[in-house]
Amino acid sequence: MTTPPSDGLLFEVAVPPALVERLLLLADRYVQHNDTLDRLLRADSPSEPDTHVASAQQLASATRAAIKAVTDERLFESHELSEAVVRLRQLAFLSSASADHRLSMARTLTALAPAAAMGCADTVARELRRRRGSTTDPPGHQVTASHHTALWEIACGNVVATSSLGRQYVHYRDERVLIGTLRSLEANGLAERVPKSAPSAYVGGPLQDRVRLTAAGTTALAAAISRPPATRAPGTTPAPAPAAAKTATRSR
Repeated sequence: MTTPPSDGLLFEVAVPPALVERLLLLADRYVQHNDTLDRLLRADSPSEPDTHVASAQQLASATRAAIKAVTDERLFESHELSEAVVRLRQLAFLSSASADHRLSMARTLTALAPAAAMGCADTVARELRRRRGSTTDPPGHQVTASHHTALWEIACGNVVATSSLGRQYVHYRDERVLIGTLRSLEANGLAERVPKSAPSAYVGGPLQDRVRLTAAGTTALAAAISRPPATRAPGTTPAPAPAAAKTATRSR
């Protein structure tokens, strides 16, 4: 009888994402969670009281797993890294607590979660680079300054797309993202639009298309934010406090 190879498996095991990518994916999960709550809050018919509970609990668990992944790296305990871990613990606590509240309060508790997770990803990326030394990104991971900014804003959940009278528009909140930039990211497989997944811009309005990173986009951004600060696109480092929201529209 032939002995099967020791590494033979009856099913395919997914490779855990790299640490920075893991935090980007966590931010994306919070964006999707918040979008779902927003749609439920604006729905004509009331939803079940506990519709959001399972999602909130899963997010709390995913955040705690991310904390363990960060601590398992045994990075240098800098002030910035310690604060990043504290923010992640706060996110886990707020997510868990949101499961005990109704939709409106639950939405408030996770409102800043995507940006907080992205800030932690930025800090961890810099700490990893400091520990491992300067490296050169592979060509497939190099992005322009405008693409870098757009990828960051998308990951934070700040970008949606709409169309009207045959024209397409992109709406951003903090840093400017042009429709041409979005199309370029889509053409390179770094971003995608999820139809009618984002809440309407106003009560009674049509749902918008959430712009999200693809797997390739997540990898590209994770590599980009690991670069030295001098080579990063201006305005991509998250501020410690949310800046005043500004909404703008750009068309072709």
